[in-house]
Amino acid sequence: MTQSIPRPSFDVSWNPVTGCSPVSAGCDHCYARAIAERSRGIPGHPYEQGFDLRLWPERLERPLRWKKPRRVFVDSMSDLFHAGVPEAFIRQVFDVMVRASQHRYVVLTKRPQRLARLAPTLPWPPHVWIGVSVESNAVAWRADFLRRVPAAIRLISAEPLLGPLDRLDLAGIHWVATGGESGPGHRPCHPDWVRDLRDRCIDRGIAFTFKQWGGLIGRESGRILDGRTWDEIPSVPRPVTLALPIPM
Repeated sequence: MTQSIPRPSFDVSWNPVTGCSPVSAGCDHCYARAIAERSRGIPGHPYEQGFDLRLWPERLERPLRWKKPRRVFVDSMSDLFHAGVPEAFIRQVFDVMVRASQHRYVVLTKRPQRLARLAPTLPWPPHVWIGVSVESNAVAWRADFLRRVPAAIRLISAEPLLGPLDRLDLAGIHWVATGGESGPGHRPCHPDWVRDLRDRCIDRGIAFTFKQWGGLIGRESGRILDGRTWDEIPSVPRPVTLALPIPM
């Protein structure tokens, strides 16, 4: 069962880790890297080190201080399952998510092998959702590792969508969110790629979200697909207040 909500999908971003390194074509025009590198070398700035990997233990307990329930994007400026993040630190992040159960968390990774390896030893309460990025058929295999994770909600983030995903197996997936690439050097997103994902989600009862067509300025390209917007997420038992994500 799904529900429709207005954009955006998150109240806040929580970044106990920042920085990353590229692993596939979806990383070529990374918005997080662009944001971080603008501040490289500025003394005292949170991104003084640019997009180099950095742990922020002082940020770990932030969700415990947020009393009002929030929808939280975890590590929007990194990848929690990056090889440079110690397992002990990953477990600390999950411990906080378990303790701060008033919130709902979405964790995305492009490193599903490590996710799948650690998943049996991590807690998976229903308010912690997990997803993998799949931008083209070349990395559709990431969903195979995602299916091994015993999370209540498993998400495919097909953004930026760089090609058809006809080889993507949607078995065991609860939510697909997609959109075109935006910014300088953006690569085009073909409507038929989006329609194919939407139609397969409808057939399987999977929540479908379409964020934008992309372009030099993503918002100006719009997000109408065949006469309407698509803002479904998997049903949740309690309402959430949504606002723009704020990188921290």
